[in-house]
Amino acid sequence: MNSLRLFFVGGLISYRALFGWLSPWILIPTFLFAPLFQIFLFVYIGRTAGVSDDRFFLIGNAVVNAAVPCLFAMGNTIGGERNAGTLPLLIASPAKRVPLFLGRALPVILNGFLVAVFALVVGALLLRVDLPPATWGGIAVAIAACSISCTGLGLLGAAVALRVRETAVMSNIVLGTLIVFAGVNVPVGAMPGWMQGVAQWLPMTHGIHATHDLAAGRSLGSVSGALLTELLLGAFYATLGLALLRWLEWESRARATLDTA
Repeated sequence: MNSLRLFFVGGLISYRALFGWLSPWILIPTFLFAPLFQIFLFVYIGRTAGVSDDRFFLIGNAVVNAAVPCLFAMGNTIGGERNAGTLPLLIASPAKRVPLFLGRALPVILNGFLVAVFALVVGALLLRVDLPPATWGGIAVAIAACSISCTGLGLLGAAVALRVRETAVMSNIVLGTLIVFAGVNVPVGAMPGWMQGVAQWLPMTHGIHATHDLAAGRSLGSVSGALLTELLLGAFYATLGLALLRWLEWESRARATLDTA
């Protein structure tokens, strides 16, 4: 019972705490307007270059924007504690670490999902891209899988925050890497072999590919393998993140290095 309370209530309180130092009016343009301008940019570049149709760029850029809260908010679960001066109290607490940190991921997953859905729906309306109503259920499942997977990667970034003071630059680099490698604006199959190899190990790659297939009318069952791979990648990165958090926490206690970053 205590673990469930820590998971749900602790995660919600931690997410609300982000707004103790960050105004929601900063997040509205970041989460709602910026994704739309990114979509428009690449759609018009694609039209000029004649690379692909509007739907390709709409889907890729809408779905990848789920990574914005998944990466940045998860990184701030540790970085925000450091800035507020509460990180030593968090580390000193006897709370179980798995529900403590996984609970903080739950609101982030929902945030990422809503950002991507908003960008996709509004982008489709403004660009007049036809996404049949029958495809939306499967697309929602694919977006949810991408949000979960990318939050696992964000948890790994949160662990690194135990050793660095600023995670925003790192999160921006990771987000840029996803945009380049995950098939957002260039099909993975059209990339050089080494880039395809990297893409297979990144969140978003398999989920974006599945979303394209679902939008084209394929069934959810036909893309279940890609979505399962997406979720397994998220679990892999989340496990690495939890292990790194545990190791860095132990080292911080042993070397008294918690506040030296």
